[in-house]
Amino acid sequence: MKNPFSRRINLSELDDSELVALAKEDKAAFGELYERYLQKIYSYVYYRTGNVHDAEDLTAKVFIRALSHISNYVEKGVPFQAWLYRIAHNLVANWHRDQGRRKIIALDDYVVHSLRSEAPDRISEEREEQSQLLEAFRRLPDDRQQLVLLKFVERMSNAEIGVIMGRTEGAIKSLYHRTLLALREEMETIQKGDRNKRLSGHEG
Repeated sequence: MKNPFSRRINLSELDDSELVALAKEDKAAFGELYERYLQKIYSYVYYRTGNVHDAEDLTAKVFIRALSHISNYVEKGVPFQAWLYRIAHNLVANWHRDQGRRKIIALDDYVVHSLRSEAPDRISEEREEQSQLLEAFRRLPDDRQQLVLLKFVERMSNAEIGVIMGRTEGAIKSLYHRTLLALREEMETIQKGDRNKRLSGHEG
């Protein structure tokens, strides 16, 4: 007679909470979590660092740190995914401080188009707009950059972003609208500066 307990667990069918419980004793369960979130975390880190090498290195460190601390992880309203993003955010922040460099964000065309469609203002020259938007984005405070990336790159809801950033859904919604207004103001400042340069003959 077949032993009903001999059936292997299909890890891909388990939710995060079940996998985390198993992962505290079974590395295979953590491997499933790794596969589930590797691309998301890498994408987030890449947009915060702007280059493949550092993104790969920091992504590996995120999962190494998660594995080493998973035995102490207790959900308490912070899902495993949000916990990973918090680890990634802290590692990237440390990376910027350690390097003593200006933050360089490599936003792709998709993000640029998404942001532009949400922005109150539009200008006709797409290439110039992209450059101005990237410059304006880099001037944003760290928390607003994080919000933009989670919103447009990871396509998260305000509630999900709130869990990761430790804020209420309402606070995230408010911050989102303030961020769009700040982007508009920064772009207007940049556009004005560009116009002044052209008028003063600094171009050409």
